[in-house]
Amino acid sequence: MAGALEGLRVLDFTTTIAGPHCTRLLADLGAEVIKVEAPEGDMMRTRPPLRNGASTSFGQLNAGKKSIALDLKTPHAVEAVRRLAATSDIVVENFRPGVMNRFGLDYEALAAVKPDLIYCAISGYGQTGPSSQLPAYAPVIHAASGYDLAHMAYQGEERRPDYCGIYIADVLTGTYAFGAIITALYQRQFTGRGQMIDVSMLESMLSLTLSEIQAAQFSLPPLGRPIFGPVATKDGYINLSIASERTFQNLAIASGHPQWITDPRFAQYQNRRGNWGELIDELELWSKERTTSEVQALFDRHGVPSSPYRTVREAMADPQLAHRQAFTEVRDTGGTFQALNPPFRMSGAQAAAVPHVASLGEHTEELLTEIGYGRNEISKLFTPARSEPRA
Repeated sequence: MAGALEGLRVLDFTTTIAGPHCTRLLADLGAEVIKVEAPEGDMMRTRPPLRNGASTSFGQLNAGKKSIALDLKTPHAVEAVRRLAATSDIVVENFRPGVMNRFGLDYEALAAVKPDLIYCAISGYGQTGPSSQLPAYAPVIHAASGYDLAHMAYQGEERRPDYCGIYIADVLTGTYAFGAIITALYQRQFTGRGQMIDVSMLESMLSLTLSEIQAAQFSLPPLGRPIFGPVATKDGYINLSIASERTFQNLAIASGHPQWITDPRFAQYQNRRGNWGELIDELELWSKERTTSEVQALFDRHGVPSSPYRTVREAMADPQLAHRQAFTEVRDTGGTFQALNPPFRMSGAQAAAVPHVASLGEHTEELLTEIGYGRNEISKLFTPARSEPRA
């Protein structure tokens, strides 16, 4: 099947994670994504794991994109981008606010060349405002949004805030940017006009704290022990998530405690919530006598929402993911690796990673020739330059 976005051209000025995640989703759905890189390349090209100089971290974020290497500090390169923009539908960038304006490649400048251009700018705090010029990476946004302390409040102990190794804000913001771009494409069908999209990592991350935003505004009674979390077994832990009356009743039956269903401590949600610690203490008298696999088998049999805690390697081996063909084998100059496909399937369109990662500047000559440059002119566009700060 063809991709739903085939025929669309995207100019991608992004690096690191948030922007590349957004534009890889566009590529996965069939758009032609042209990654505009500085002569030294996206810094993710040097991130491990490396095989023969090729980074799989870079590859999984940029599979299926073309690469053109241009020094945007030179007028020749800026003119080339303007010509490419005239042939494009979408621009995505995650420079610090104001950088694209200094290059002469901001929304107003490119919309003059292509009035129906959709221009998406991703930044830490938004394009304007008192924090707009602050540097930001995902871990900073996790802290600034309140997410880190909100998460820590559920751990039941005073401690130093957690270290960050999983960049939630990047993936989340890139996904919001993707959704906003698709929305703008839909609107363009009726208006014939493009528009500027301003995506904030801070606001994206705040969207995860649904209950906490309300708790910050209104007084709530203390809730005691968190209800979603680990239950100890003989050889490990299982995550237990009881969110409805039916699943609580299933838990009571699966664990051999049918009396809980009428026990005044647990029968009603409010009482059960207040006595959750007692319930888990009693449950663990039962679960600690059984292995994780034994407990999970009983929970699965009775429809109790739960899972053993797995490593990513273990999760990747899940037969469910194999059934859904969740991974594509992608090739770069270092060989092959597995890249995760979009987490959705479409009955009428392809939605999967393109199995190729471009080398730096692989498509420079092809693309510049397409927009009218000769060989001598192309050679003028290769002058090393210092990278500008990114969001």
